[in-house]
Amino acid sequence: MSKNNISFILHKPQLSENIGACARAIKNFNFRKLILINPKPIFPNDKIFATSVGAKNIINQSKVYENIEKVLKDIDIVIATSARFRNKNIKHINLEDLKKIDFKKKVGFLFGSEASGLSNEEVSYANYTLQIPTNPEFKSLNLSHSLIIIAQVVSSIIKMRTKPFQKSKKVKSASKKEIQSMINLCLSNLENINFFKPKEKKPVMLQNLRNIFYKMELSGKETRILSSVFASLGKKR
Repeated sequence: MSKNNISFILHKPQLSENIGACARAIKNFNFRKLILINPKPIFPNDKIFATSVGAKNIINQSKVYENIEKVLKDIDIVIATSARFRNKNIKHINLEDLKKIDFKKKVGFLFGSEASGLSNEEVSYANYTLQIPTNPEFKSLNLSHSLIIIAQVVSSIIKMRTKPFQKSKKVKSASKKEIQSMINLCLSNLENINFFKPKEKKPVMLQNLRNIFYKMELSGKETRILSSVFASLGKKR
């Protein structure tokens, strides 16, 4: 899975500042592809470069097209962003639904112009429409703000899929022997206080206790601490 598969498409952007801010947002989350369709300002220009701050490479590598059809030839899934619900035969998704998208395919996020957003005709090219949850009484989001929200969510999804959680190298998992020794100490103390009642339920209770301890994925240090606790509780009697 590669971030090179993700494109951010600005349809008829009107302000140089927003184009630059979008480039910056794309680079913030290590994406690379910015596409513009019929931008109103001359592209590129000094104001775009200025507002992109350290993302000049995104501007320099971006592509400009005259219409949407030429862009979509190289994209498998188009997700159109919209603050309005469209009464069209198209699937509407939210940010959480992005987890179901196959980012191994080429995915393009389509953003409308600052003044009017996307028309129904432009939305008709999309596989999905995506609405960012906002105040129902004030749904309008700045173009670059919309983009950075989506970029952050997609980046997190891709990172989660490609880089599984890893424990610190300083944390060593407890061995089966350590855990079993701790469990035996716990069970011995429970036996001494006649915890396992009625007797016919003892086997199931033992299974459940073992399941609890093994599911905890204890470290060696945590296992030793618990062993000390159980030993101390035994001495208190």
